[in-house]
Parts: sequence; C-alpha cells; structure tokens
Amino acid sequence: MRELSGKIAVVTGAASGIGRALALRLGSEGMALMLADVDPGGLAETASLLDGVSDGGKILTQITDVSDAAAVQHLADRTFGEFGAVHVLCNNAGVLQTGRMWTSEPEDFAWMLGVNLWGTLHGIRAFVPRMIAQDTEGHIVNTVSVAGLFAIPFGGAYSVSKYAAFAASQALAQDLALAGSRLRVTALCPGWVKTGIGHSDRVRPENLTVAERAEDEVATAGVVDDLVEGGMDPAEVALAAVRGIREERFLVFTHAGHEEGLREQAEALIAGGLPSFPLLNS
Repeated sequence: MRELSGKIAVVTGAASGIGRALALRLGSEGMALMLADVDPGGLAETASLLDGVSDGGKILTQITDVSDAAAVQHLADRTFGEFGAVHVLCNNAGVLQTGRMWTSEPEDFAWMLGVNLWGTLHGIRAFVPRMIAQDTEGHIVNTVSVAGLFAIPFGGAYSVSKYAAFAASQALAQDLALAGSRLRVTALCPGWVKTGIGHSDRVRPENLTVAERAEDEVATAGVVDDLVEGGMDPAEVALAAVRGIREERFLVFTHAGHEEGLREQAEALIAGGLPSFPLLNS
C-alpha cells in the first residue's frame, strides 16, 4: 500500500509516545485520522499538534479503553459511520508493569493482557471484517515490541502479552493471505523508545490494586526508566512503521542488532539452551 494521501487511518494509544508519533506521521502523509486513547488530555493535545502537521485530512478523537470489546466496537462503528472506510489500522495502545514472574500479581497480568493482547484482538475483530469487505488495499499495524520476540527478565507479564500479540499478528497475516485479501499486516517491534510506558500506572484502572514491589524490582523499574529516557525518538519508529506499510513488510525492527539477536536466539533454542536478551544491551 504505497499511496496514503486521502485515505483513513485509526490509531489507538494516540495520546502520547509511539501512538502520537504515528498520528503525526500519518497526518503529514495526508491521511484522515480517528485517534483513540483513555487519556483525554493527551488525546486532545495530539489532535491540536496535528493542526500544524496534517495535510488537510479530517481528525476525530474518541476516548476508548481498548481492553473493552464494546468500546472498541463503538470506535469502529463511529469510524466507519463518519469516514465510510478504514485503510490503515494501528493497534498501538500498550502498558507496562515490571516484576518477576512469581511476584507479578494476577491484576498485573489482567491489565497487560487486557490492553496489549485483547486490545489488539478487539481491534482485529471490530475493524478487519469491514476492511476486508471494502475490497481495497489496506494495512494493519500491531505495535508488538521486541519483548514479543525476546522475553524480558523482570518483565515476564509484559512479554507474555506481547508474545501473544505477535502470534496474533502472524496468524492474522496468514489468515488474510489464505483468504485472498488485499490487506497486509505489520508486526512493529520497537526496542527502547522515549515514551511514558515506564509510567503506565497513570492509566491503570483503579480497581486493579498495585502490589508492593521488592527492592530490586523497584531498582529494575528505575533502570527501565533510564533506558526509555535514552531511547529512540518515537518519530523514528513511526517512520519505520510507514516504511513497513509501503513495503508490505510483516516484521519491522527499529534498532540495529535485533535481527542478529533473533538469529542467535533461534540457534540457542534449537540447541536447547536459554537465549540471552539482546534488548538489555541495545
């Protein structure tokens, strides 16, 4: 799908970080946008930033909790009602809570699976059938993270959600190909990116309690903050995503070294060994 101007895109998690960067990039390409997030202030700020970037495309926003199937269905209904079509769907919303596999609470898993996995699944279910019925070129971009390829120490629950999101992306791409659809899929796998994901608790539902963390788990969260703060500009990730759309690439990395890390991991697994995690050194 090479021509984006005049087309319609949906971006979840658009209030900040990669989602905001995707909105700004796609808007600058001349796309009309439906932007969704649970953060009303951040969402309004993204929309205002588009005033000076968007190439004339219509911009709409909707507060949406992607973990809620009915909310995502409402987002889809409104989008198709307002625009009549969707050509690019970015299932981008994501949250992070660090912790060991044996100390992460059921609430941690429920929250991250709800947003990182079910948010993607709800987006697929609500949008893709109608995108197929359009019988036009189209693209689904799922923001997976390299944590969906390399399991993170002190971030097992996050990796579980992202591994599943990667599997969903691969299965979706295969299903679409076998159906003869004109839609394509990209699994976007960024490394460290300068976003607010290390402070996702700002949007954590109040009914999901936060357990007290061990001292070394708190220290690890601080290391994550430092790595994120020194990470890639989200605009570069958005540029890589658009390149992936145009080149119809399924797997898109953003950081040098992760391709080789994937090869090394495959070799270690085939040999029966425990792979290292290259993201710690990137």
